[in-house]
Amino acid sequence: MRYTVGQVAGFAGVTVRTLHHYDRAGLLTPGERSNSGYRLYGEADLARLQQILFYRELGFTLEEIAEILADPHADALGRLRARRQALREQIDRLERLVEVAERAMEVQRTGVTLDPRERFEVFGEVAFDLSYATEAGLKWQDSPGHRTAMRNAAEHTKEDWAELMREAARWREELLAAFDAEEPAGGERSLELAEAHRRHIARWFTPCPPDMHRRIADDFVSDARAFALVVPPSQQRPGLAAYLRAAVVANAERRTGPRGRPENETGPHHPHPEPEGEIGRVRASESSRSSLPEGVR
Repeated sequence: MRYTVGQVAGFAGVTVRTLHHYDRAGLLTPGERSNSGYRLYGEADLARLQQILFYRELGFTLEEIAEILADPHADALGRLRARRQALREQIDRLERLVEVAERAMEVQRTGVTLDPRERFEVFGEVAFDLSYATEAGLKWQDSPGHRTAMRNAAEHTKEDWAELMREAARWREELLAAFDAEEPAGGERSLELAEAHRRHIARWFTPCPPDMHRRIADDFVSDARAFALVVPPSQQRPGLAAYLRAAVVANAERRTGPRGRPENETGPHHPHPEPEGEIGRVRASESSRSSLPEGVR
């Protein structure tokens, strides 16, 4: 059986131009020609082409392939072993590049510049879900607040993140205590917790007027990944996300002016926390707002 160059190109998955190049290089010259002078490939030619394509897939150059095929005593096994080692080294390098790319993507999506070890030390079981971070970035991409939050997050040091997480943990303990004690979502303690959470966002990430805080709380109920950033799954209770959202909504309504604008929300973002705890700071603010930094008042 003889095959034309077009037929061989079709079932071998190469181009006619490639076969012509192999012919000119002396690597694969078909054994016969038709009466019209066209190349005709026989079974031996196809077997040789299969070898050529095998070595090409492994990354051998045409010159190396020619040497292997030209000499029956060539150390093909030794060449394959060397190529295997080179491929393993290339795989290791590519895997490192993949890690670098994934790390860069995570920084872009979450704003967290810590390395994996530092993230584990600081965040523990609180994990950033990249799929959620990506969706949130798309959802809020036109929001100046989101851009500010990402910029501030990227500027946080490991020490900043550690303090932020300690502050969040203290707040979370009080939230769980209020929920377990069946404090009403619209009660004073729950409202203070909601306000503390809003101010936490404002200090560490971006100004967070009550209406924005309400939209953030909506995600706690509609997306488990968002709520997991506030309360890890191991500490969650049924109904806790809805409880926090209800407290946030009640607090937003309490702090919204007659025209729907938040009261006392002036000044630039202040990213550094005050030394007092969250609840104590909110209580102090009720009697002495002027003692807080501008942007937190």
